[in-house]
Amino acid sequence: MTFDITPYRDLYPFESHYLERNGIRYHYLDEGKGQPLVMLHGNPTWSFYFRTLVKALRPFYRVIVPDHIGCGLSEKPGEDKYTYQLKSRLEDLEALLEHLGIQDNITIIAHDWGGMIGSAFAVRHSEKVKRLVMMNTSAFMLPEGKKLPLRLWLIRMIRPFASVAVRGFNVFSWAATWMATKKGLDAPVKAGLVAPYDSWKNRLAVLRFVQDIPLVPGDPSYDLCLEVQQNLDRLEGIPLMICWGEHDFVFDMGFLAEWRKRFPKAEVHSFNDAGHYVLEDVPDKIVPLVEDFLQRHPV
Repeated sequence: MTFDITPYRDLYPFESHYLERNGIRYHYLDEGKGQPLVMLHGNPTWSFYFRTLVKALRPFYRVIVPDHIGCGLSEKPGEDKYTYQLKSRLEDLEALLEHLGIQDNITIIAHDWGGMIGSAFAVRHSEKVKRLVMMNTSAFMLPEGKKLPLRLWLIRMIRPFASVAVRGFNVFSWAATWMATKKGLDAPVKAGLVAPYDSWKNRLAVLRFVQDIPLVPGDPSYDLCLEVQQNLDRLEGIPLMICWGEHDFVFDMGFLAEWRKRFPKAEVHSFNDAGHYVLEDVPDKIVPLVEDFLQRHPV
């Protein structure tokens, strides 16, 4: 049972679509026609995060925005039915694009954990991906010398504390509505961002996303993340634009430096007036930049 989207229709005026994945309803937006733009959200957001870009780009492109299983309007199954790990996220995305017949000229636009999902897809299917737009995210392990922030470490490592804080009190999702933004969010936007995560059961994905961050060999998603990192050279010829909120306590300026190091030809836009939710803070700057980037790199 998903949450009631009705109160948020003014902000999120899109038609819902579903793909059944192993008996689980996987929600996605499919707006407009033309070259496919695939937008991948992170944690603890959902497709709602991309609403401004969807509205701006759907008159000219086909915009596909899934809600990762356990997030947004997708079903939120227990772990007896779904493995909340990067491998599953990648396989979901592959299945969705195959279902939609999208196999070429793909543009990936990603934020937060969506960047690793999108990068994993791009590394494995580099011949299909023609453009990349990344926002406060990573396609590699923690940069050298970087430690996991304490707040994430507590959730990642102290499981009894994490379950009570994240699933019981919704600390992670609510805290993000003020910690992840520089300018602050209007009340309806705050409510919309956290609306899917309204119960203990519905917050499982939020918790498992953090606990899936690979730190050492043997962690469930370590090998796949390492595979992505070791094969980023496959993306060198793909136009890449990076939009970065400078006030991000997780994906900080050290991550942006790592992006610059690995992709020296990338087009980078860094915003001093934005935090982790960069698209919430400066949509008026990012939307025209994305529009211009897509026009300058036709496929």
